[in-house]
Parts: sequence; C-alpha cells; structure tokens
Amino acid sequence: MSATANEPWTTRKLLDWLRGALKDKGVEDSRLCAEMLVARVLVCPRLKLYMEVDRPASPDELSQLRSLAKRALAHEPVQYLVGEASFYGISLKADKRALIPRPETQALVDEAVETIKTIEDRPPRVADVCTGSGCVAIAIASQAPDSIVLASDIDSEALALATENVERHDLAERVSLFQGNLLAALPAGDPFDAIVANPPYIPDDEWESVAANVKDHEPTHALRGGTDGLDFVQRIIDGAFDRLQPGGLLAIEVAASRADEAVELVGASPYANEVGIVRDFTGRPRVVRAFRRE
Repeated sequence: MSATANEPWTTRKLLDWLRGALKDKGVEDSRLCAEMLVARVLVCPRLKLYMEVDRPASPDELSQLRSLAKRALAHEPVQYLVGEASFYGISLKADKRALIPRPETQALVDEAVETIKTIEDRPPRVADVCTGSGCVAIAIASQAPDSIVLASDIDSEALALATENVERHDLAERVSLFQGNLLAALPAGDPFDAIVANPPYIPDDEWESVAANVKDHEPTHALRGGTDGLDFVQRIIDGAFDRLQPGGLLAIEVAASRADEAVELVGASPYANEVGIVRDFTGRPRVVRAFRRE
C-alpha cells in the first residue's frame, strides 16, 4: 500500500482494497470489517466513510491502517483491533477479556424480552448466566426498561469488561454483576421470570474446525463445552427450574449440531414445558427453550 501523486489512496480505494484482501483471506463479513478498520483510522463514523469517498488518506493514516490490516489479515478479530463491537444495535467495548458479541446470540434477547414484556405489576427479573462482555444483560435491560437483570460469570476479567459496558450505558442500577459458578453465583431472592445463558458449548470434535480468528484469539475457556458440548448446558438445566417463576423462561444457546440432544436434556426435567428450539437469523438451530410448568 503506497500513495502516489497521481493516484492517492482515497477512502473509496482503501475500502475496496481492504475488503478484497480480507475476503481473500477468508475473513467473515469482510466489508463490515474493512469499514470498521478504516473508520477507526480516520476517526469517524462508518456512515461518514461513504459521504467522503474521495478523501485522500494522510501518510500517518496509511501507516496506521497498514499495521491494523496486517493483524486483521492474520485473523486477529477486527472488533479487538478497534476495541468496539455492536450487539442488538448497542455499541460495546470489546477486547480479549471476553468473547465478541455475535448477532446469532440476539435470539436469547428476543426470547427473554418476548416473555417478560407482558409483566406489568412488578419489575421483571432476569438472570443472565455466563454473561461475558455483558452484551445479553445490557440488551435485555435496554429493551425492557423496567427489568432487573442479575448476571454472572466465573471469570473476573470478563466481569471487569462487563462492568465497563454496563457503566457505559448507565445501567448499573438495573444490571448487577456477580462472580461465580453459573446460577449459584446469583443471590437468593424472588424467582426469575427468565433465565438466559450463552455458556461454552463447542464440542471437542468440532474444535479443530473453528475459525482461526475465534480459536486463536478469543478466550478458549468461554468456547469449549466438553466432549459433547453440553457440560455447562446440563449444569444450567439442573439448577434453573428451581429458580424460575411458574411460566418462567429458560433459554440456552447451544451448538447447532447438539440442538436435538439439548432438547432431550431439557425435556427430561419434570418441570419443563413447551420445550423447543429457536432458530437464529441464519436459520440455524441456536437456542433451546422451555418454560417452567405452572
């Protein structure tokens, strides 16, 4: 990448080059990633990139972009490089302390909000297990303004990031964070109207096929779910129904390849009702869902 007097590196040219280079390296969402990197270097919103497509980049901006592009082409996640990720239309701080929020996980938020939106006589109570960056808890609290969300994670570093994100969105009065093991980390109190979880769930036999940007850079302990990917899923099921209101929701993100097995695990509980699978926006089985019997 070098500019010449006759052919400067404009925003348009930078976007086209970087998008193509990322696509050639197999980076998912290459267009979005290119926009994020260029916007970061030019210190502007992504939308503004297309309002000033003929703006020439300065030598310092080109140098910065070269450095970031080199790392992105080596499959370092772009969200970590720019320190930002978007989830449910919410801007969140992102770094190696927690998994990058992904749009497929929005199904958890949809299920929780759909369940609690009819509660009018009191603030709905929601538990978010394995909260990571806090993305699900924050999205639920944002979509359901009267809700109270209690979120847990065993990783103190992830919780520190979640705290920063909760404070960024001024939700500390309604989103409380607790360190510890799954539901056991949450204090005793009134039953929850919804329990949602995005636990580690990648089965051992699928680990080698995980994309390099995920496997080599995101926290492994937040990804791997044991031999069949259901270690944490089973533990969450075991403790969930005792802490749910009658009619309350349990929703757990699972590996698509293990969705049917997860349904069987949930259905084995005598308290489970209306057990089923929710598909994400790509059409893949993403969330196993059930309600506590009345």
